[in-house]
Amino acid sequence: MRILLDENFPVDFAKLLVGDEVTTLHVHNLGWSGIKNGELLRRASRVCEVFVTLDRNLEFQQNTKVLPFGVVVLCARSNRIADLTPYIHSLLEAANRVAPGQIETVRV
Repeated sequence: MRILLDENFPVDFAKLLVGDEVTTLHVHNLGWSGIKNGELLRRASRVCEVFVTLDRNLEFQQNTKVLPFGVVVLCARSNRIADLTPYIHSLLEAANRVAPGQIETVRV
């Protein structure tokens, strides 16, 4: 499974998402930082099966039902690695579950 992390995640967080069949990319490493959500989601369709974000408003701002990949929204206290680490297992489970065009929300 190819996971793309939104730019609101620390770049080092990608290294923590490990699994037998998990490849994690970061928007920053692709040179896509600062790109508006609509264009970012169009580009993401070429590189991922799951897009992970901390942006809780994404589903209200974009038509995610037509996306060829799933979206996981992580509801953490902040984007600090210490606040994100407890969510890793749940995030990976949600990424395995989410279908194209659907959104999975991960909370504590």
